[in-house]
Amino acid sequence: MQLVIAVVDEERTEELLAGFLELGVTGATILQSEGMGRLLANEAPIFAGLEALRRARPRNHTLFSVMEDDKVERVMALVREVCGDLSGPTTGIVFAVPVSKVEGLSRELGQG
Repeated sequence: MQLVIAVVDEERTEELLAGFLELGVTGATILQSEGMGRLLANEAPIFAGLEALRRARPRNHTLFSVMEDDKVERVMALVREVCGDLSGPTTGIVFAVPVSKVEGLSRELGQG
């Protein structure tokens, strides 16, 4: 099992979740999130010069989903497909971390 975490532009969330379902991933938690640049531009007067950065950066959603290992690469490919080249600025980030134990996880749709 792995926990996949994706930080994406909130406008991409619905398309990603539809793709998750197509891949058999039936559960995710979505949180509104804000990047460091936006926060510093808004909250720290010393970084007021970042105002243009604040306007340029979209609002984010952070998606958390625990899934079987065999789904991870397909989910990461989906994030790249929906969000574009992740090496560019403000496109998103996705990563996976191993999960050694989990409780309370519902069985995937279609599995007994």
